Amino acid sequence: MKKLLTVLLVLALTVSLFAACSPKSAKGVTIAVPNDATNEARALLLLEANGFLKLKEGVGIEATKLDIVENPHNITIEEIEAPQLPSLLKDFDYAVINSNYALEAGLHPVKDSFVIEGAESPYANILAVKAGNENEPKLLALKAALESQQVADFISATYDGAVVSTVTAPTDGYDPSIDYDALSGVTITVAATPVPHAEVLAVAKEILAAKGITLDIREFTDYVQPNNVVDSGEIDANYFQHLPYLEDFNAKNGTNLVSISAIHVEPLGLYGGKQTDTDALK
Repeated sequence: MKKLLTVLLVLALTVSLFAACSPKSAKGVTIAVPNDATNEARALLLLEANGFLKLKEGVGIEATKLDIVENPHNITIEEIEAPQLPSLLKDFDYAVINSNYALEAGLHPVKDSFVIEGAESPYANILAVKAGNENEPKLLALKAALESQQVADFISATYDGAVVSTVTAPTDGYDPSIDYDALSGVTITVAATPVPHAEVLAVAKEILAAKGITLDIREFTDYVQPNNVVDSGEIDANYFQHLPYLEDFNAKNGTNLVSISAIHVEPLGLYGGKQTDTDALK
């Protein structure tokens, strides 16, 4: 009996020692990601690029959590509405958050994230309009204002790398092919999320105002209505999304919107919730 108790005690101590020495990741961690198709894939690609998991070869921007083929850290992926991620961050070990929502929540994408997309990200945020309206003078005027040096300088000075201009040849903000006198007194409506899009549009608003054009910026906090109101004709344009998201939205919702310019990139970042470092992913 004494020998049996000794054996059991040794086994118990061995199990305890193993548990104490096991890495945090053996318990598994939960990472929340945006639940829309393109941003979920983008989040998973970010995690793969940093060695946290491996995806099925070739899935690219169509990846879902079902495409994870190697998961050495026992990561559980939770799909959450993108705008809710900052407020729910404390409920998860980590979350992959779009920079616009991070900025709204007081998080600095460069300083506060553990890993972040590079400026070469293909997910540039676009100015989108209803198909058929691409050459309307007032929309070309808005496009020119957003492609200005003033906007590029504002982005660089304001966001410290958290938002990066993708306009390769910024202009003075005006399109020489447009009759601005004919547009004087015209109002352009544009749907946008508050940060950084509405802030960037405020710069474009000043450029247009110098020509007597009013830019009416309508703020939205979701990724659905800004497309619906442009497709219905209620609003002229929107500025909040990247092209892969728009293409997926069109396919799923029967909308017919197109991009007329790519303005900036908001790098997607991995932020800590319950975890204060990435040790659980090592």
